[in-house]
Amino acid sequence: MSYELIGITVLWIFLYGYLIVASIDFGAGFFSYYSRITKKKHALHHIIQRYLSPVWEVTNVFLVFFFVGIIGFFPDTAYYYGTALLIPGSISIILLALRGSYYAFATYGAKDSHLYSLLYGATGLLIPASLTTVLTISEGGYLAVDNGNVTLLYGELFTSPYSWGVVFLAVFSVLFISAAFLTYYAAKAKDQQALEVVRKYALSWAFPTITMAFIVFFLLGERNELHFSNMMDLWWMFALSLASFAASVWLIWKRQNYGLAFIFVMVQFFTAFFAYGASHLPYLLYPYLTIYDGFTNESMAIALIAAFIGGLLMLIPSLYLLMRLFLFDAEYLEGRK
Repeated sequence: MSYELIGITVLWIFLYGYLIVASIDFGAGFFSYYSRITKKKHALHHIIQRYLSPVWEVTNVFLVFFFVGIIGFFPDTAYYYGTALLIPGSISIILLALRGSYYAFATYGAKDSHLYSLLYGATGLLIPASLTTVLTISEGGYLAVDNGNVTLLYGELFTSPYSWGVVFLAVFSVLFISAAFLTYYAAKAKDQQALEVVRKYALSWAFPTITMAFIVFFLLGERNELHFSNMMDLWWMFALSLASFAASVWLIWKRQNYGLAFIFVMVQFFTAFFAYGASHLPYLLYPYLTIYDGFTNESMAIALIAAFIGGLLMLIPSLYLLMRLFLFDAEYLEGRK
């Protein structure tokens, strides 16, 4: 395997980690606000806060690793994406800052505020919607390159069915992943009231998620025929993803083994996410940039690969300890400490 493939694989693993961890966080924010306006805050607030308190500070570690790595391994991405995503990227940063303000002011003892709760819930949907702009642009047709100047075609971006399909898929996926995890977490905490609420959320968002996945799949065929053709060659990975989705929904519906159900959810998104990424190769941006264009020198590549693999090997045990000592500690789960 070439250094280019090793580099992009390591980065994709970090991005997948962010997909799962951040989705739980973002969805929890939306459900927290939704439970407030639907008068179900008493059922969900404590279970969501018990999850968020120990983990919110490490959620963005995966994202930071990815963006540092993508520039380190493939410096030309800064030229194409950096210029084009100046405004969308700035919006994402502002939304992340607003979300951080909720954690800072609401989590650490400030008075309960409807405004903070609204910001928390809204950013939980707006951040994934804004971040998916990168995946949308990578399919080609949304950038104009003229004499070295890169311009984002906002008209094309905002009127493209594929662009909006990806946004809705991201939002629905966030809500489904989060609800599936919170169902497991509420069951582990033996919080029957919260369990009934989030279980309904998980089942409610399952069908919109898989429906939008099929819609985006076929919209991609119209947007980028080469990528769509490559995805068809990996049909078995998408079939495995669909089977995992069916297994997770069946277990949640039957009220059986919520932990295994969430593992199936992770497998569902792992297989679909990596099939999407593998079929996208060698392109990072159609048709301008591949993983072989402007790749960093060999010495830097080896150093970056070693550093990122080392970081991953440190991050995974850290997350395990975090879950063992806090998230899934029996007394912490049941709110006794």
